[in-house]
Amino acid sequence: MSVDVSVEIGRSVIKFNSGYLAKQADGAVALSSGETVLFASAVASKEVTAGQDFFPLTVDFREKFYSSGKIPGGFIKREGRPSNREILTSRLTDRPIRPLFPKDFVNEVQVIIYTLSSDQKEQVDVLAINAASAALSVSGIPFHGPVGAVRIGRINGEFVINPGYGEIDKSDIDLVVAGTKKAVTMIEGSSKIVSEDDMISAVELAHENIKKLCAAQEELAAKAGKPPMTYTAFAKNEDLQKEIRARYL
Repeated sequence: MSVDVSVEIGRSVIKFNSGYLAKQADGAVALSSGETVLFASAVASKEVTAGQDFFPLTVDFREKFYSSGKIPGGFIKREGRPSNREILTSRLTDRPIRPLFPKDFVNEVQVIIYTLSSDQKEQVDVLAINAASAALSVSGIPFHGPVGAVRIGRINGEFVINPGYGEIDKSDIDLVVAGTKKAVTMIEGSSKIVSEDDMISAVELAHENIKKLCAAQEELAAKAGKPPMTYTAFAKNEDLQKEIRARYL
């Protein structure tokens, strides 16, 4: 069953859809804002590799030329390795979601995000964070989310939520803020000689909209979420930890 949930963020309506694409994935969500559409899937291994004592999370964002209606020409007909932008967007998405998995959960998790369509106006990095979080929220994978993310700009003294590519050059603030309903967990960006009070106001505005995004994802999970995944908790070697602390700390 396909489920849609929409939320108004700034001047745009962000729409989450689950149940239409990638039904074999643990969780899959298509996110749209304007004419820009992203797809995110989340899959977790049901078993832990023997001897594994860390959490192997992979977040991979890809933005192919076809999303903007272009096909690469010349000697190389297809895209090769990820661009710097794709790598940085993958890291930006990884950062706020990684700490929200249980500490005793070490099953392998892969989150794959694609830009299916781009209107070359909406900036997709913050949309990727929301799409990844929504896919995890409906998957049943242990995840203490959801996470919301917005970009804050300021043009002619007025705050703008999720400014487009053409607007960010005119802005004296470029701030990406991510967090849960309770708190801001990540801030990244730059500004041009902006007061502390203005930066605080920007973060507060961002968190107000993050709460709305989290509420929309919770509604989506309530309608389309899968049962919680059962897993074997990773047992830490307490005796070894005590021995290391006694010798080296």
